[in-house]
Amino acid sequence: MARPLLVTVLAEPARLHGLAPAQWDLLLRQSAACGLHASLYHLALGQDALAGMPERARRHLEWADLRWRAHGRAAQHEVACILEALSGTGVAPVLLKGAAYAAAGLQAALGRRYADIDILVPKERLPDVEAALMLHGWRTTALDPYDQRYYREWMHELPPMSHAQRGNTVDVHHAIVPETAAARPDPAKLRAAAVPVPGQPGLWTLCPHDMFLHSAVHLFWDGEFEHGLRDLFDLHRLALQFGPQPGFWDGLAARARELDLARPLFYALRYCVRLLGTAVPTAVLAEAEAGPGRPKAALLALMDALFLRVLPPHLGSAGPARRLAHGALYVRGNWLRMPPLLLSRHLFHKAFLSPRLAEAG
Repeated sequence: MARPLLVTVLAEPARLHGLAPAQWDLLLRQSAACGLHASLYHLALGQDALAGMPERARRHLEWADLRWRAHGRAAQHEVACILEALSGTGVAPVLLKGAAYAAAGLQAALGRRYADIDILVPKERLPDVEAALMLHGWRTTALDPYDQRYYREWMHELPPMSHAQRGNTVDVHHAIVPETAAARPDPAKLRAAAVPVPGQPGLWTLCPHDMFLHSAVHLFWDGEFEHGLRDLFDLHRLALQFGPQPGFWDGLAARARELDLARPLFYALRYCVRLLGTAVPTAVLAEAEAGPGRPKAALLALMDALFLRVLPPHLGSAGPARRLAHGALYVRGNWLRMPPLLLSRHLFHKAFLSPRLAEAG
């Protein structure tokens, strides 16, 4: 299977030099489909390739960068508002995913936009956190009674809360996987290893090991692949930045086993190396291959067929093989989150009852 141009450029940014106008057109369309326009700008900036690209392509990417910077300022303000809202509760939130990358000043934040602010708090403090946010203008989005129960009893987060004036959303997590999942990393261990954000008292992020593992969980267990390549690129950039830190590679597999996350780590390393050429030490790959995270041969062949169809960019309407892969991974993601009886009930409700409730409303 030929590697798409965008994947080639993400793996080897020096390839940005000398692209023909038709290649730039293809690259921009692929990056737009994957939500990587502004990230592409920063890759080009790092390679000193802006001056050599066609003027229209450069203007396109510069505009994407302006939008990203505006988004970043808004997100930074929203984090400050969340901190202010929680200041009286004594709860110090741990930022997750995109907001965490930005707060920590990581390379993975460059050009990356995110739809909401994700925070991790102790489960026993959820009522206090929810009440404090509500007092400061956040409201639970309109959900039917089933969805309220779905979030509050079975999932790892409260229903999304949207600010009444600004419209920005905060997702309040008490864990990184649902209560009903077979594998449940202990959130107390994640919070205990969290690190403070320099210059922002009361704000924390996951430690490098846990940040990488959570990114892997988000991509390979959630079942949503609209931003699959972007999320894989997150893992690639986290590996590039954390890799040189003493102890990161040496302790990563052990931390994954401790948190029962050996399988998503295996997939993260496998597809980062296969698609983006991520420089993972041979010993780390060998440890992952020999560890409990590696699936049996038949399952691994199936996962390769599915992931390698949905992770690369696609333009236009998807063919039947890609649609089938998306559908299979969506069902798999839900299967990992719920036991069979609960899953069948949930899918039935979403397929048949939720549309009727929406029409009645």
